[in-house]
Amino acid sequence: MLEPSNNDELPVIPGKRYFTIGEVSELCAVKPHVLRYWEQEFPQLKPVKRRGNRRYYQRADVLTIRQIRSLLYDQGFTIGGARQQMTSDVNKPESSTELSKIVAEMIRDLEEVLEVLKT
Repeated sequence: MLEPSNNDELPVIPGKRYFTIGEVSELCAVKPHVLRYWEQEFPQLKPVKRRGNRRYYQRADVLTIRQIRSLLYDQGFTIGGARQQMTSDVNKPESSTELSKIVAEMIRDLEEVLEVLKT
């Protein structure tokens, strides 16, 4: 997902159900024509289209756009690299057993650090 430092630059996403392309453009600091182009390049980005072919983005779409923006503008990925990064296993959540193992290992490490600090 987005790095916390990148979230500070962008405005807070309001608690609305749908956003127009103009609103998303302002929320993500990306021009509307770029959003339309990204729809063609990233299969994850599918806004709802209503009458007159008007696009309505949901909160998940806005978060996806912010992630794409971060990959392209902040991390320097190409469109192809960003697309690959979005679909790779790196971005998929780990299973709960893997997460439990990581948390247990972190707890052990922190307990060791605590013991060192006490002495």
